[in-house]
Amino acid sequence: MSRIGKEPVSIPGGIDVTLDGTVIVATKGKVEKRLETHGRVNVEIKEKEVVLTRNGDDKQSSAYWGTYRALLNNLFIGLDKGFTKSLEINGVGYRAAVNGKTLELQLGFSHPINYTIPEGLNVSVEKNVITIKGDEKQVVGQAAAEIRAFRPPEPYKGKGVKYTDEVIVRKAGKTAAK
Repeated sequence: MSRIGKEPVSIPGGIDVTLDGTVIVATKGKVEKRLETHGRVNVEIKEKEVVLTRNGDDKQSSAYWGTYRALLNNLFIGLDKGFTKSLEINGVGYRAAVNGKTLELQLGFSHPINYTIPEGLNVSVEKNVITIKGDEKQVVGQAAAEIRAFRPPEPYKGKGVKYTDEVIVRKAGKTAAK
């Protein structure tokens, strides 16, 4: 049984929530976000919270219950505060710059890497830190993972692109083995 699904999702101030069939519609100002539940969970909107309940007693129903509760909570957080991921570039000659809707990366290859920034994301670069901001958690995380994948950090010198809170386990070189 889902422990996440049991908790009601509190609605932050300034967000209006309505139910349109099986679609939960959340609006803040002119921004509107939708979550399609496909009838897999029952939705009940109370004063300052949304309560999700299971449709059946099977294992799949319990899984959907927790999943949709987490998705709805992320939707509210995205509308209220937004999500942020930070990447750090380490290495001699490694740098990044934003030109319009393109992130230009120089990561030690013979050519620069041009990454097209997805819609709805704001990317900024300050010194060696790339900051990605957006209102959808999945899109922010996916963009950060794609940028990191261009040059993952290596374990000997720590060169590459890493999350700012990521810890790189360093290895000793060959000379340390003697």
